[in-house]
Amino acid sequence: MADLQDELDTTTEVGALDGLTDPFLAEEPYAPVSDPDTGPLERAHAILAAHPVADGYSGLPWALRHLPWFDLELGESSVDTDVPRLREGHVGALFWSLHLPESIGGDRAVAATLEQLDLVRTVVGAHPEGLRLAHTAGETADVRHCGRVAVLLGPAGAAALGDSLGILRSLRALGLRALTLSGASWASEAGLTRFGEEVLREMNRLGVLADLSGASADTVRRAIAVSKAPVLWTRSAARALRPHPANLPDDLLAELGAAKGLCMVPLTAEQTGPSVRDVADHLDHVREVAGPECVGLSGTYDAGTAHPQDLADASCYPLLVAELLRRGWAESDIALLTWGNVQRVLRGADFTARAARERREPSTAKISDLDG
Repeated sequence: MADLQDELDTTTEVGALDGLTDPFLAEEPYAPVSDPDTGPLERAHAILAAHPVADGYSGLPWALRHLPWFDLELGESSVDTDVPRLREGHVGALFWSLHLPESIGGDRAVAATLEQLDLVRTVVGAHPEGLRLAHTAGETADVRHCGRVAVLLGPAGAAALGDSLGILRSLRALGLRALTLSGASWASEAGLTRFGEEVLREMNRLGVLADLSGASADTVRRAIAVSKAPVLWTRSAARALRPHPANLPDDLLAELGAAKGLCMVPLTAEQTGPSVRDVADHLDHVREVAGPECVGLSGTYDAGTAHPQDLADASCYPLLVAELLRRGWAESDIALLTWGNVQRVLRGADFTARAARERREPSTAKISDLDG
């Protein structure tokens, strides 16, 4: 990827990059890592040891705010996630949400998001043997190879910007990797406004991923059309199996697949159902409609939601992977599900940003200029 970026003709339009082959998908063919003669759970552990889980959503930062003291490296029973359980579940990376309660808005949302970000940095710094911040796909892989869990910052809520692209750039400089495009005047049920489209273009230039979880269908379709980087859903399952408003209908799953986005299925009883089999049904469906390179996992632990039986905390991923093996999933598809697809999306965003910065200056647009 780095070689391709370095050799990129700086006169190339960003939109002309769509036909390029993603170097990550062009790697050597997958080589099996488990013994087919062993049971599904043993095979699951072997696969995850080589291709750990990149978890799309953790509510841990907000949950930790309410604890007077905690130690994530020794183990913390007050939350669903700690380093011992992350290691038991073979989690190699996870996105730490900077989302806020809906009651926090306006200028307070900007300040509260910065406080959340500061808390994450403090927590990670206090647990150096287990956790490390990562900002790119390469750093994420490096952290994993060092035996730590990579922490990626985001998604944050759109309200965190306060309608300011300068705040977006500041958040990116502090490490933000994903922003949810909903809950703002420029990203509403009516879709993206002109300013919303400018926000998305600036996100592309900065390498901030667009999280479309909970976004309206109009916002989703416009974001797919405008964005030159892959988009993702950090907490969405299949609406055909469970009619939750945050789940995706098949037509949007098909559009996601065509755009090579990423749908990260949440392990929540509300969205996927009460059992491991229900979660696996959603993964089957998303893989069938969108494609194996467009499905991922989102534990959604410590976010105040109930979880399916046998998936109560971050240690339980091997049980889910064992269920997929029983269903005949190829090891190569599981490797994409757990690790490869998130790496592809991160690399795609970084590649797009590198190209966009060659031809686009930081945007000075104001919401009053475009939507006034």
